[in-house]
Amino acid sequence: MKIVVDDKIPYIQEKLSLLADELVAIGGSEISATDVRDADALIVRTRTHCDESLLAGSKVRFVATATIGFDHIDVDYLQRAGITWINCPGCNAGSVAQYVESSLLLLQQEKGLTLSHATIGIVGCGHVGSKVKAVAERLGMRVLICDPPLEQKNANSKQPTANSFVSMDMIELQADVITFHVPLTKEGEYATWHMADEAFFHRLSHAPYIINTSRGGVVDNQALLSALHDGRVRDAVIDVWEREPDVNPELLQRVFIGTPHIAGYSADGKTNADNMVIDALCRYFHLPHPGKIAPPSLPTDFHYTGNPLELYNPMEDSRALKTTPSNFEYLRNHYPLRREHFEI
Repeated sequence: MKIVVDDKIPYIQEKLSLLADELVAIGGSEISATDVRDADALIVRTRTHCDESLLAGSKVRFVATATIGFDHIDVDYLQRAGITWINCPGCNAGSVAQYVESSLLLLQQEKGLTLSHATIGIVGCGHVGSKVKAVAERLGMRVLICDPPLEQKNANSKQPTANSFVSMDMIELQADVITFHVPLTKEGEYATWHMADEAFFHRLSHAPYIINTSRGGVVDNQALLSALHDGRVRDAVIDVWEREPDVNPELLQRVFIGTPHIAGYSADGKTNADNMVIDALCRYFHLPHPGKIAPPSLPTDFHYTGNPLELYNPMEDSRALKTTPSNFEYLRNHYPLRREHFEI
């Protein structure tokens, strides 16, 4: 059995080597049709476009992406080709929630936003959005949730829900912070591509802060830049960008926090994804399970007093990217150890 894996997926190769007769680790953006021609399984992240040009004529019958998002996978082609695929929904939800919590604390600390008197609008309340909701409530914020697909699903199932949904109009009118947690879709009733476009920014009533940790195309980057210049948006926290890794340099320097698509990059989130991939791989190929992967511990000299910013401060990632924007991919691929929790 041959497995090709993105060489920047951390912690996973030792376990995969116990399952594969041949394990080939390659940079995600460099994986080619030649590399996968005789492979049985392909394990990737967002930088590998899994489509006909990569997979046609190959032996690959199983594709896994160690990510929540899967807009880099041509689902229609894989279905036609009889290739099974999986993503890892919810794997890094806690990591993204940590990123948002730290960003909100920095907005309070550096920008004067009083969280206990502020309203947050959460657009998308799935795995990530629901954890962000819990964070915002813990910080004393008033929470508004807009998620039409989930609202419709709940209504159709007639099951009780803890969420009360509002329209996007209400979020545009009342929110002091608007944070996006939706997949990137370009078609259908609930398409999310450029949902925050020029018209959206013109509808905002009192210059909110914008946070985007979902996908770059959800927010029209040029429209956001114009809104920042015009004062229609007070400031922004942006982790995902259009045309990554070639981010808009003016927007990067203008936002309060700008990071290289690492909101979900805690060691906890990464090992969650690894374990979901290995579980699915073993089920599909009927392989004996090699055991769970645990995230590394923090250094023994780490001291934690209870301030979440001690565990993770996104301003450090922002400074690194703003100093050298061309290092976008390097910063992602050489990300330091980050834990969501302090373990004694």
